[in-house]
Amino acid sequence: MTNFPENGSPEHAPESGIESAADSASHAPAPAGAGGGEQPVDSAHAEHLPAAPVEPASPVPLSSAPDPGFVSYAPPSPYAQPPGFEPQLFQSFIQPPVRLPTRIPNFGDLGLLIPIGAVSFACTIAVLFIPMRFHLFGWSLTAQANATNVQLILATEAILYLFTFALSFVIFPLFWHEKFFTGLQWRGEVALERIGWLVSTALGCAGLALLDEVLLPGPSNAPIEKMMRAPGAAWLMFAFGTTLAPFFEEMFFRGFLLPALSTAWDWTAEQFAHLPAPPLDANGHPEWSFPAMIAGSVLTSLPFALLHVDQQGHSLGPFLLLILVSLILCAVRLKTRSLAASTLVHAAYNFIIFALALIGTSGFRHFDKM
Repeated sequence: MTNFPENGSPEHAPESGIESAADSASHAPAPAGAGGGEQPVDSAHAEHLPAAPVEPASPVPLSSAPDPGFVSYAPPSPYAQPPGFEPQLFQSFIQPPVRLPTRIPNFGDLGLLIPIGAVSFACTIAVLFIPMRFHLFGWSLTAQANATNVQLILATEAILYLFTFALSFVIFPLFWHEKFFTGLQWRGEVALERIGWLVSTALGCAGLALLDEVLLPGPSNAPIEKMMRAPGAAWLMFAFGTTLAPFFEEMFFRGFLLPALSTAWDWTAEQFAHLPAPPLDANGHPEWSFPAMIAGSVLTSLPFALLHVDQQGHSLGPFLLLILVSLILCAVRLKTRSLAASTLVHAAYNFIIFALALIGTSGFRHFDKM
């Protein structure tokens, strides 16, 4: 190929080991014409033809098949994705936040009940102050008169329970990230499915009460009997003792205290043995060991019995009966994983006791027959 410098005289390009484009074009076959024959290429025009493109060598594909002789001792990656996985756009915004499993209710929840109870007590005093100040319903601000006023005592307990329940119903789901009754394992459908067995358990508890009355009878003039002798007091106690009392007592003792004590027992054992916490069950609730359930039931039954011992005149027989009945209620709660089941047994037991008293006193009119 010739180059034409600025003075117009042709100069030959320096020779090289690579064949020029003109020489390559002169040896290339001409394109077929209309008649199908080949036409010769003029060497004078061949030097103006473009050089043939040189295609790069294609890389040798690597084999994706695993080597059968290769053995990996590395642990599987926690970030490995299944075959065919395609990450979503903005995946970090789509995935829910990861929360560590928490065993609830626990001692932190019991601690939270203290300020809730304090606020509820203040609200109860505020609600009762006006009728007591103006002596409505026969209520007064005198402590001695209020000690034997069944209506005021039951009204105070009912208002305190309702305020505590309302605040707990709103506050605890904020910490548990689930509904209040779900966190307490209410499970009302379980109680309905086993209602026959639960009522039979209540009848058994009533039989233990009759046996206790024979073997270790309480005082003949217990404070609860004095309260029931007031006009209309027995019927109020009947209604309160079979509805509000069992519901709220079970919510505190078997809903909060029993799970918290069982969890604390297992947590202490885990710390000493340097063991991890066991996983939660399929419903997201804690799984307790057998020693934890035994210890939690005993420690729950003691304050439960002490709460009612004053009504029985601090007698040993009724105190032991209350502990035994509480242990049965704890067993029902733990076996069925249902707070509604133990509440049903508690309410049915109280109903049977009051019904026997109703029959024995001819409609709460002759308490000397008790």
